[in-house]
Amino acid sequence: MADFLYQGHGSFRLVSDAGCVIYIDPFAGEGYDRPADLVLVSHEHGDHNQVQLVALKPDGKILRAKDFISQDKDGTIHYQKIQQQDVQIQAVAAYNRNHPKNACVGFVITTGSKKLYLACDTSETEEMQEFAKEQLDYAFLPIDGIYNMDAQQAARCAKIIGAKQNVPVHMKPGELFSQQMAESFPADNRLILKPGEEICW
Repeated sequence: MADFLYQGHGSFRLVSDAGCVIYIDPFAGEGYDRPADLVLVSHEHGDHNQVQLVALKPDGKILRAKDFISQDKDGTIHYQKIQQQDVQIQAVAAYNRNHPKNACVGFVITTGSKKLYLACDTSETEEMQEFAKEQLDYAFLPIDGIYNMDAQQAARCAKIIGAKQNVPVHMKPGELFSQQMAESFPADNRLILKPGEEICW
């Protein structure tokens, strides 16, 4: 059985069915006790890159946004896909006025029967128009309205993306979670996860 732990703010831990341990944007909450096969850092802001919280397995590695991005001479950005045991990770565009397109990524993670979109720090992007065909099970969308889009804008993105369930995250800078902010997210098929809660499949 795979489980996906919401640690709070924009931090997550995935343990796949095969036992692959992946942390995404370590910073918040608890649950850093399992050594990692992989640590994913979507960008280098301090609330997403606290890799010292994670112990790596002997062959574990840390991959940052720059490891997933290549850029042509004309400025066109390409996003890399990797396979880690039974987990496929596709980097995708993530950007807004606070997050340059060439220094920030989101992730579409596929493992077992589930496909998860971690938007990381972003606002609406042109590339989201392509996500509907991915048939995503979960979309984790920031809603803080300060560094990223607000709850209403995130709900618009949720409609574009078309995931089966939409989870508000990155709600209130300085706090792991805000119930009030989470409930302000008006997306269809909303799922509110509190820090320490898991999705299992």
